[in-house]
Amino acid sequence: MIVAFSVTPLGVGEEVGEYVAEAVRVVRESGLANRTDAMFTTIEGDSWDEVMDVVRRAVAAVEERAPRVSVIIKADIRPGVTDGITSKVETVERHLAQG
Repeated sequence: MIVAFSVTPLGVGEEVGEYVAEAVRVVRESGLANRTDAMFTTIEGDSWDEVMDVVRRAVAAVEERAPRVSVIIKADIRPGVTDGITSKVETVERHLAQG
């Protein structure tokens, strides 16, 4: 299962990087495969419970410091697939290289 999520603290001003970093820290410490880009953090794990527990804890880390939090979540639930976080990107890159 792959989950992409974005946590936005509200009511803290325009600069939110330090708050988002708290969420990303939780994800990185989880031990699950992950990537963070300018818009989302993506996590891959074996089950809904495993991945969503990390998302829940990441959101909680931001909630501790912000009066309000907005969360966007997108999930790809595909049992039996491993390393989809890398292989999906590699597939697109392979098609791009073919012209």
